[in-house]
Amino acid sequence: MVAKRSLRSATAQAVTITGKRAKSADSARKRTKKYDADELAYTTDSQLDEQKPLTVDSEKSYWLFKAEPESRVVDGVDVKFSFDDLGKEGQASWDGVRNYEARNCMQRMKVGDLGFFYHSSCKSPGIVGILKVCKEAYVDHTAFDPKHPYYDRKSDKDRPKWFMVDVEYVRPMKRLIGLHELKAHLAKYNSKSPIRDMALMRKSRLSVSPVKESEWNFILELADKEIDEDVPSKSI
Repeated sequence: MVAKRSLRSATAQAVTITGKRAKSADSARKRTKKYDADELAYTTDSQLDEQKPLTVDSEKSYWLFKAEPESRVVDGVDVKFSFDDLGKEGQASWDGVRNYEARNCMQRMKVGDLGFFYHSSCKSPGIVGILKVCKEAYVDHTAFDPKHPYYDRKSDKDRPKWFMVDVEYVRPMKRLIGLHELKAHLAKYNSKSPIRDMALMRKSRLSVSPVKESEWNFILELADKEIDEDVPSKSI
């Protein structure tokens, strides 16, 4: 996320060959690896079909967005972006996402969806605020900018693969919901914890991830409690 943040799905296209048999390009697909510099994730071409955006049937969905609140310079650009920064701007583009799964999450988002703003790569990582999606996914032009820290030299403007959404500030959390607190709750309640399957717990390096409604409600209720209080063991 650079003061604001950011499909190509690998589709097998039939190749016509003279004769009775047609050989699909899928069978000859190269298993090359694509390196995600943003989230340090490797994805093979054969996995891209499995990463196509899924349809969301509910009227409103919930998400978690990670950004770094402390200064970190990448290629001469400070990629710092805190919840306070979003508050000052009011709205911002969530550009720079270079992970297929995170990108797919953004392509599933609808205007009005809510998200937790999560401070990452800092002394006290955790959920600090709430934002709202105000513009649905569109092409992330920063992927084509050689001066941008998340420039992708393999991106093709005719076949864009990176997208972003616009988000707006809603309100801060009543208190920080730290990663350590969530991990402690999960360790204490295990399979009974409402966050037992939460993407944040299972895929900690993913910068944009889905949040179930039960997880969303549980975390909001958790924010109303003192850190040393026992948290409920049932989903809300």
